[in-house]
Amino acid sequence: MQNIQGKTALITGGTKGIGYGIAEALLKQGVHVAITSRSQEAADKAAKKLNETGNDNVYAIGIAADVRSFESQEHAVKATISEFKKLDIVVANAGLGHFGSIEEMSIEHWNEVIDTNLTGAFYTLKSSVAALKETKGYYISISSLAGTNFFEGGTAYNASKFGVTGFTQAAMLDLRKHEVKVSTIMPGSVSTHFNGNEPGEEGAWKIQIEDIGKLVVDLLQMHPRTLPSKIEVRPSVPPGAKK
Repeated sequence: MQNIQGKTALITGGTKGIGYGIAEALLKQGVHVAITSRSQEAADKAAKKLNETGNDNVYAIGIAADVRSFESQEHAVKATISEFKKLDIVVANAGLGHFGSIEEMSIEHWNEVIDTNLTGAFYTLKSSVAALKETKGYYISISSLAGTNFFEGGTAYNASKFGVTGFTQAAMLDLRKHEVKVSTIMPGSVSTHFNGNEPGEEGAWKIQIEDIGKLVVDLLQMHPRTLPSKIEVRPSVPPGAKK
């Protein structure tokens, strides 16, 4: 099992939901964490909360960065390395969804989904690839089951997540010769605030953010000879199933 204690991770969109769950899991394993948000206030607030529940030997910092801007992602990478002196793990998690039929989908909403989910994943890796080659690090994108399964009203979201899945798998082939690992995680229903949902007892059947955090830890700790490059994960029991 790989020892990840003392490594450094950068997680985009790490102030809540899946990103926060991953950050919390990594801190508990002794990994320094930088989380990003478009709001410095939100990033600082989440980092403070993480530091109250994390490992005494490591800590989290918050960085204001927008994945839709390459220069902003370069800033996030430089700020992480400035604070922690290296970069071992990058998780491209930031994402959003606008849903509706092709007749309803506005140009603005289309561009926002593609720019955040797909171009953001590209900018995140492009800005960090040199640092990851130095540390023989790990890049993980958070795609979705919507990255292989299309649905009505999902024109923008499906397109973005199909793209993230394809982009990450192609990047994996590009980078494994440099001993940089690349994986994509494709969750189904996760109990988060995504798309206006409210986590709680009604979402108990869903994947929990700590489950995705544990999955990321397991990937990072796997023997270096083995690379699970694409992982689908879904609730064990669908909603409404008879018990």
